[in-house]
Amino acid sequence: MTAKICLVTGASSGIGQATALELLRAGHTVYGAARRVHRMAAIREAGGHPLQADVTKEEDLQRAVGAVLDEHRRIDVLVNNAGTVVHGSVEDTPLALAREAFEVNVLAPARLVQLVLPAMRRQGSGTIVNVSSIGGEIALPLGAWYYASKHALEAFSDTLRMETGQFGIDVVVIQPGIIRTDFESGTARQLREISGDGPYRPMAEAMARAAETPMGEYASDPGVVATAIREAVESDRPRTRYVMGWQAEALLDLNRSLPDREFDARIIGPLT
Repeated sequence: MTAKICLVTGASSGIGQATALELLRAGHTVYGAARRVHRMAAIREAGGHPLQADVTKEEDLQRAVGAVLDEHRRIDVLVNNAGTVVHGSVEDTPLALAREAFEVNVLAPARLVQLVLPAMRRQGSGTIVNVSSIGGEIALPLGAWYYASKHALEAFSDTLRMETGQFGIDVVVIQPGIIRTDFESGTARQLREISGDGPYRPMAEAMARAAETPMGEYASDPGVVATAIREAVESDRPRTRYVMGWQAEALLDLNRSLPDREFDARIIGPLT
């Protein structure tokens, strides 16, 4: 296996950090990008290269990609992992939060893709990994803007795959289920702040209580996602989608097999 030059966003914690460390263990050169560079000490200690970058800032994205290209004159792998989440009813959620979700979950990955594609086309190879969610295919209550952003990322990825395959570039979508990270640590608070009063209160409170229930014994370790990403990166012909993690296959199968209203009833029933 030839070692690859990789850029991983959201590398300060969770799936991003696990992925950076997994790729380093496999012998690849890894640049980890995140706002909180001090939280990437483990990546530095493992031989990686932490980069301070806010994915919503154009100058940070250009600087991160430029650092990789200046050093290696190529970039083989982009892992778009940085993301954000917003919880609240459609009626209650301020559109400023919706815009932020799309900025981080869709437009930032898209801009990084634009920045790495010229080098990948010149090389005649490359792998772009977009970390979505099972929420890129299904939707649940009180998370419309998060699910909409992940649906958009998956549609973007499908188009990108069809456009760039001719240049030897692979595009992979990662669809994790419930993973043990801090990503949704503020879920209960956000549900109560945005929809804790008014007509959606009963549903918001039921979901907040569920979010406060410890899932450590059930939720999957971020390493299962990191392993799938490494397998995709190292494959000569990666799958277009990888599904992993607790409840991922079960929820996707349920959504694919049931009529919409029956799926809705299964999901909403415990919340009302």
